[in-house]
Amino acid sequence: MLRIAVMVSGGGTNLQAIIDAVADGRIHDTEIVRVISNKADAYALQRAKNSGIEAVSVTRSEYAERLDFDRALLKALEEAAPDLVVLAGFLVVLSPEIIKKYKGRIINIHPSLIPSFCGEGYYGLRVHEEALKRGVKITGATVHFVDEGCDTGPIIMQKAVEVRQDDTPETLQRRVMEQAEWKILPETIDMIARGSIRIKG
Repeated sequence: MLRIAVMVSGGGTNLQAIIDAVADGRIHDTEIVRVISNKADAYALQRAKNSGIEAVSVTRSEYAERLDFDRALLKALEEAAPDLVVLAGFLVVLSPEIIKKYKGRIINIHPSLIPSFCGEGYYGLRVHEEALKRGVKITGATVHFVDEGCDTGPIIMQKAVEVRQDDTPETLQRRVMEQAEWKILPETIDMIARGSIRIKG
């Protein structure tokens, strides 16, 4: 049984996609053991509770120093003892200590085809605004392993999505979620649960 901890910052639509995929058997032999948010009012926490999943928040404002916040995040993960950490719209850069502790066991979903529109500052609607500004015809989403860089870890899976002429950042964001993110994130977790994904080198 693959034990996963899901880290979120907002509404938790990707979390819901994972919950649904576990429930209907598209993700095999997997249990969501804890949902962790850096925002106490994130709706994702309610989604977790609705599904009987333990949900905790670790907010930056609770701690005077960033180091203490990072340690609290690490503690929240260690208490759950996950085999895999899934960043599903988690808008905090993980500390080197967390990345080292879970090396090769953290994955992230990013709403573009990396290496396009990624790195520091590229998250949420900003990604889609920049894609539209640049005039790209194809965008999409990427699931990748997390390393010490920002969106620089090994790519696991990508799915392309058409950009339409009348798109707004909001309509494009929704289509990328529906056609790419909600599909490839559960699929990647299932592949990891089946032991068919490994990092070489």
